[in-house]
Amino acid sequence: MVEMNTEWSRWQYLLAVLGVSLLSACAGYRGWGLQPGVTTLPEVVATMGTPALRWKNADGSEQLAYPRGPAGTQTFMVFIAPDGRLQQIEAVLDMEHFARIEPGKSDQESVLRLIGPPAPQWTAYFKERDELVWEWQFCDAWNQLARFDVLFDATTGIVRTSYQRQALMGANGVAPFCGH
Repeated sequence: MVEMNTEWSRWQYLLAVLGVSLLSACAGYRGWGLQPGVTTLPEVVATMGTPALRWKNADGSEQLAYPRGPAGTQTFMVFIAPDGRLQQIEAVLDMEHFARIEPGKSDQESVLRLIGPPAPQWTAYFKERDELVWEWQFCDAWNQLARFDVLFDATTGIVRTSYQRQALMGANGVAPFCGH
């Protein structure tokens, strides 16, 4: 009987360690636990990893892009103050940010700074229309997996249109729920 309790305790311990490891990995994934005004740029990178894109502004501040796709449904923009400390972390794959993309005014650089890089495997060029399409997967307002596309005139790089559609990858062509 003592051996069973010892064996059971080992399994409980291993499960607890695994659970804590998974939770700490999620914390780094979204940057949970990082404190604005306190956390430094090196601490952000140590927690969240190397950013996919990085911009340095004239005032010394920086912006870092952390896309969590293609399987993930979010991109996080990290804003660093000129003193090298975290200002904020912002989740950007939502309708509020998508609405800031202005047809005829936005270009590729402004889209990248607003919502981050698209999934490379979902980037396509259509020769017949001379159009470049970037795509992101995100959770829509109904908590369903959806896709957002930005279409650029390949000659000028200016946004022609953008739209949202459900990602019909679930059973029977129904968009799966995101699980939030």
